[in-house]
Amino acid sequence: MAEKTIILAFESSCDETSVAVIEDGTKILSNIVATQIASHQRFGGVVPEVASRHHIEQITSCIEDALTTAGVTYDELTAVAVTYGPGLVGSLLIGLMAAKTVAWAHHLPLIPVNHMTGHIYAARFAGEFNYPQMALLVSGGHTELVYMPAPHEYQIIGETRDDAAGEAYDKIGRVMGIAYPAGKAVDELAAQGQDVFNFPRAMENEDNFDFSFSGLKSAFINTVHNADQRGETLNRADLAASFQQSVVDVLVHKTMRALAQYPVKQLVLAGGVAANRGLRTALTEQLATQQPEVNLLLAPLKLCGDNAAMIGAAGYINYQFGDRAAWDLNAQPGLSL
Repeated sequence: MAEKTIILAFESSCDETSVAVIEDGTKILSNIVATQIASHQRFGGVVPEVASRHHIEQITSCIEDALTTAGVTYDELTAVAVTYGPGLVGSLLIGLMAAKTVAWAHHLPLIPVNHMTGHIYAARFAGEFNYPQMALLVSGGHTELVYMPAPHEYQIIGETRDDAAGEAYDKIGRVMGIAYPAGKAVDELAAQGQDVFNFPRAMENEDNFDFSFSGLKSAFINTVHNADQRGETLNRADLAASFQQSVVDVLVHKTMRALAQYPVKQLVLAGGVAANRGLRTALTEQLATQQPEVNLLLAPLKLCGDNAAMIGAAGYINYQFGDRAAWDLNAQPGLSL
């Protein structure tokens, strides 16, 4: 019987301190996530210095909880995986130092993991991967279409040129008086309204797979401010529905075009905004009618946000392909795939 590969994984790229123990890349033995949302809500977004301080306070207890919950000792670990980018440099450094310390002290290989590949491999807990594959990554900091012809191969064929989709959700949420993070609340509100404002679908018909959401954000804010100046009250549910429909239309349209140009067996939807019900429903429906031969694999809802389990799953693939980091591995906040 083959020996199990047990990876201790670290994720601290933004405002979640997370440590997980993953077996053979597909089994979650533990996934500890210490959230900082309450600390950042009063600022309307993540404050890097505050995030770093929280990571320092929480990382040690997260390690202990992850190992205890998994029922695993340091001697049973195969490797240590850690996010080294992209993300907030101070936050990344805390996870890196903790991962290096554990790996060095227990003579374990250190596996570097790109945060975005982690999001892709969150879907691995929902089912097998079939290649060639396309991934639509939609999060607070990134919106990307990634073509994967084979395991461990990534080609960005489209990305946002300004605001990411999740970032736009938080910015319009602030205008509507919705607490950070606004994505879930806007999604729930959108389900109660109609697309009556017909906000712009930026770059929808351009001959590329890139995205842009800053114009949509500006159109939304201008609509609200103009109404305020006239003393008008706009329907919040309709505002949310109109904004979300614009985002979803562009994401789905570009993805369908990409699938027509890059024949794949599977489409993965991952990232924080992958939890959005409107997006999940629209992609499911469009695939069924336009690309029924393509299998849609949705990242589990509880793993759409930042977490170490996804880093462990991606780290397992990197480990299998021989990726190893030296002790001088540094944070790369602008890291690309």
